[in-house]
Amino acid sequence: MSELADRLKEEVNTLRRLRDELRVKLALGQAEIRDRWELTEKRWYELEGRMKELREASRAEAKEIGAAARLLVDEIKEGYEHLRKQM
Repeated sequence: MSELADRLKEEVNTLRRLRDELRVKLALGQAEIRDRWELTEKRWYELEGRMKELREASRAEAKEIGAAARLLVDEIKEGYEHLRKQM
């Protein structure tokens, strides 16, 4: 894997741990938090698809897919951090 893919993989693993933690807390959470969770979950599944594409892509495609994945990682991280602060 390229350096970009390795960094993204590491960040995705960090997000996965945070996601698991939040999922447990969400069971006790409020309605507005659930709405934010559902929105962020949609982005999570999109990110998982991008990571799969990245693993299967050529170098030229990987740059483009990696950039899109990078934006998703940032957006998901922001969503999870917001949720964490609300709990």
